[in-house]
Amino acid sequence: MAAKTANLYARIEPETKGPAEAILAALGIPVSTAINMFYKQIILNNGLPFKVQIPYQKPLNLSEMTEDQFNAEIEKGYQSILRGEGVSVDEAFEKIKRAH
Repeated sequence: MAAKTANLYARIEPETKGPAEAILAALGIPVSTAINMFYKQIILNNGLPFKVQIPYQKPLNLSEMTEDQFNAEIEKGYQSILRGEGVSVDEAFEKIKRAH
């Protein structure tokens, strides 16, 4: 006779586990039931029941930026330079030439 349940062991970050369990408790849903619901949705969807993607971030367009947004972008670039991030103009153009 097959077992009616199986054990699942998972490591969850405490800052995720606590709030999630508090919400489930407020809803009156035991954690094991929520996990079972999630697994059933994976089966029904033949994958995760939600999109997993990096949100698209539209490239900045100077004509659509406010002066404050423009200044903030310039400041981010300046701070990046001060941290030694990025490459020199010569390196950048050399990489472009090698790519073509």
